[in-house]
Amino acid sequence: MSGLPGAGTSPGLGEASDLKFPLGAKFREPLTEARFQRLFGDAEQAPELLAEPRSSRLCRRWRRLASACSGPGAWRLLRARLPPLRWLPHYRWRAWLLGDAVAGVTVGIVHVPQGMAFALLTSVPPVFGLYTSFFPVLIYTLLGTGRHLSTGTFAVLSLMTGSAVERLVPEPLGGNLSGIEREQLDAQRVGSAAALAFGSGALMLGMFALQLGVLSTFLSEPVVKALTSGAALHVLVSQLPSLLGLPLPRQIGCFSLFKTLAAVLTALPRSSPAELTISALSLALLVPVKELNVRFRDKLPTPIPGEIVMVLLASVLCFTSSLDTRYNVQIVGLLPGGFPQPHLPDLAELPRILADSLPIALVTFAVSASLASIYADKYSYTIDSNQELLAHGISNLISSLFSCFPNSATLATTSLLVDAGGNTQLAGLFSCIVVLSVLLWLGPFFYYLPKAVLACINISSMRQMFFQMQELPQLWRISRMDFAVWMVTWVAVVILSVDLGLAVGVVFSMMTVVCRTQRVQCLALGLAEGTELYRPLEESHKLLKVPGLCILRYPTPLYFGTRGRFRRILEWHLGLGEGRKETPKLDGPPDAVAEPVRVVVLDCSGITFADAAGAREVVQLARRCRDAGIHLLLAQCNASVLGTLTQAGLLDRVTPEQLFVSVQDAAAHALERLEPTGPKTCTVWV
Repeated sequence: MSGLPGAGTSPGLGEASDLKFPLGAKFREPLTEARFQRLFGDAEQAPELLAEPRSSRLCRRWRRLASACSGPGAWRLLRARLPPLRWLPHYRWRAWLLGDAVAGVTVGIVHVPQGMAFALLTSVPPVFGLYTSFFPVLIYTLLGTGRHLSTGTFAVLSLMTGSAVERLVPEPLGGNLSGIEREQLDAQRVGSAAALAFGSGALMLGMFALQLGVLSTFLSEPVVKALTSGAALHVLVSQLPSLLGLPLPRQIGCFSLFKTLAAVLTALPRSSPAELTISALSLALLVPVKELNVRFRDKLPTPIPGEIVMVLLASVLCFTSSLDTRYNVQIVGLLPGGFPQPHLPDLAELPRILADSLPIALVTFAVSASLASIYADKYSYTIDSNQELLAHGISNLISSLFSCFPNSATLATTSLLVDAGGNTQLAGLFSCIVVLSVLLWLGPFFYYLPKAVLACINISSMRQMFFQMQELPQLWRISRMDFAVWMVTWVAVVILSVDLGLAVGVVFSMMTVVCRTQRVQCLALGLAEGTELYRPLEESHKLLKVPGLCILRYPTPLYFGTRGRFRRILEWHLGLGEGRKETPKLDGPPDAVAEPVRVVVLDCSGITFADAAGAREVVQLARRCRDAGIHLLLAQCNASVLGTLTQAGLLDRVTPEQLFVSVQDAAAHALERLEPTGPKTCTVWV
């Protein structure tokens, strides 16, 4: 900076102003935006660019597209869309293969009972949960960027899908269906669930085409955690009839949780003692095993597969004791071997399921992207949010052809994969091998599995979601606003439904952001003695304030929602109009307008964007300042804000010499204006 025109050594005391400066400081002339562009900008290239013919710009754009379609460009695109082409050549076979194999087999063993359990939550036969634990996992292994992410059936999505399926294909009022009628009802429900997967996958592919991966940021962490925690309570209550052996119809819509509780309490005398005993014994085994896996995760070579042990014990007990015939215990029955014939879901259903597919797509992407980001940060690699949209979109779209229901990354199996030593997406292939072996050969062994055990697996898998409530005290200490978002979302999910609760949470979260921009504090700045720093006057009484000079920082976007408060704050600080009398308690020091203001510096560094309404407000401020004899200076406007202000006619009210690159430059110019007897050239230290 010392090479700038006008740079020199420190003036004597009182020579430039009566403020105190460090000894030996170097000074330069203040830089306006126009002068800065002349010195450092591309002022010479800009006219040439503007004068370039339209045909030349089109030719240059065509050449860029052609280079992208060349051999190297096609290879880069292929590597971007098929992540294994990037990580597989660098795979550490000796160091990672064993960990991926153990983790994949462990997760696959859990996928088998969990997939069947979540299928019942989706209101489809258990075997379709196994299909959903196979095809999506295989597809994500090829397309996903999350190295430690485990996909498949997810309780929240299963609950949302099951509610939609029950509404689209309700069970007849009588409830007593023959075998053929039950098969027809199941086939219709499977078709509706597959159509939901197809619709949500198509929506995610559309979001990928529009590069809308940034939408995941609108589902904040409090919203996602409250959503999953509230949905876990829905899962718990919805499984009570299965735990007690009560053949109750599923409640859907608003207040379904309370309706289910009322129905269970009413029918409690008719509960099955046999299924109640099975449920109690299953939970007595599953819950302690979950706790052991969590407490001794660092000491256990691999987590204890409590679910598969429980499934085997319950199947053997039911077979040897003939519980299905003697006590009418509901069992899984025959699992068809192999895979279903691929076919398109009924496209006529798409208009009916579109409203259900959208929240399912949003939850799928939000949960998967947040989980992938957590482990990517932990293990120091990056994920591509748009590629995640593509992976989950294709996963749901293709798996729907094989009668799968909506799927996503799952909290429990992802944590299990990491604890078991998984390193890359290759673990998904080993998980698929386990599920494939069940589909092809081991399915008959699950014939006598009681459905009450699957309900217990559903409940025990919610442990991690329930324990998210332990974070609430810390969230209260960190941010009361985030705590409010968490509680509002959770209450809405519990009282209304998962879909409506998600909508309420997102809207309330956005409202808090808007409200915080409305309550922003406008800061009056003063010079820290002996430095070039301008700090808020309220921080210290040692900050220097020049009589007649007001330096204000407005640290929030200037748009239609904040223009009113912006106008009132500036009126109060500058003594314009009636603003000072109407709002005497606005933020700011009591002496901010003690003396008449002759020069005001508006620090625009915190104004990240401005819309037309906000820009017109600044233009009006410039006019009112000029009429009141106040010299207005703007500092640190970014290019976007400056362009918007210029288009709104700011330069008709101020000159380019009133636009400065920093607060220091604007303040130096203001000091010269306030001290006409001082030197002809004002200075800024560098």
